[in-house]
Amino acid sequence: MTTSYRLTQYASGGGCACKIPPGTLEEVVKGLTGHVSPDLLVGLDDGDDAAVVRVDDRTAVVATADFFTPVVDDAYDWGRIAAANALSDVYAMGGRPVVGVNLVGWPMDTLPTELLAEVLRGGNDVAREAACFVAGGHSIDDPEPKYGMAVTGLVDPDRLLRNDSAVAGLPITLTKPLGVGVLNNRHKSTGEVFAHAVAQMAALNRDASVAAVAAGARAATDVTGFGLLGHLFKMMRASGVTAVVDAAAVPYLDGARDALAAGYVSGGTRRNLDWVRPHLSSTVDEDELLLLADAQTSGGLLVVGEVPGHPVVGEVVVRRDAVVEVR
Repeated sequence: MTTSYRLTQYASGGGCACKIPPGTLEEVVKGLTGHVSPDLLVGLDDGDDAAVVRVDDRTAVVATADFFTPVVDDAYDWGRIAAANALSDVYAMGGRPVVGVNLVGWPMDTLPTELLAEVLRGGNDVAREAACFVAGGHSIDDPEPKYGMAVTGLVDPDRLLRNDSAVAGLPITLTKPLGVGVLNNRHKSTGEVFAHAVAQMAALNRDASVAAVAAGARAATDVTGFGLLGHLFKMMRASGVTAVVDAAAVPYLDGARDALAAGYVSGGTRRNLDWVRPHLSSTVDEDELLLLADAQTSGGLLVVGEVPGHPVVGEVVVRRDAVVEVR
């Protein structure tokens, strides 16, 4: 039964490509304010990956939620990917996930609940790998299937990674190759399965996070629905500096360029590029920019500083006319 349904055909979008466009989202939340306190270490201001609240001098709580429509047809793999993606927000802050609760929307009249059990099994297996408890959750009857988690973690306030702390003179490291967006779009359109893309999306960012913190990094974000260019732009804008990206140094998954050439570019990717373009200076062609703006699902960390074992894809410089430069 679990192999007779193509889950991606039951939703208009897929994965992090179904996010509300970044420019629209910023307009929606503009002016929203919460409690002002020195203990609210990370709030709404710069659109960081999670909220962080100080408990005491050595402990802060990291809180986040992430869910999306099916990015792959296999229910178990979708659960794994969605859980890894939700946990990634905690890792992007330099934290350790402690407990997650499931968030589910399920079309009860359309898809069997046996498939939902497979989705939850996949999420639970990845959370177990992360040593993160899964304790209940919330579900609704929904015309489109959706799954993710609300995750709570812990972090040392003095070792917090955040998106407004990039400083000039440091390299930029990317911890996973790009390209899952165009491959997922090809999968949704054709049914072709890209096992290497699934494996990457289901892989935790735990080790990269630990290595970044150990290397003394202070600024990071994860690369998800807004693409590398979108998330890098947000980080540089918040930090008041400029990023210079070496396009030739950016790694891509096998098949990503072929998928791009075949036209499997999501609307979310195009919206990402349109949003960043006014703040972008580039000497590369449009196809390269589309790959750099490719809407990723459960992508890697973008770290200001060197992370052993991962490629340096650019550097941070003092603020120039453009917030992001691509060469």
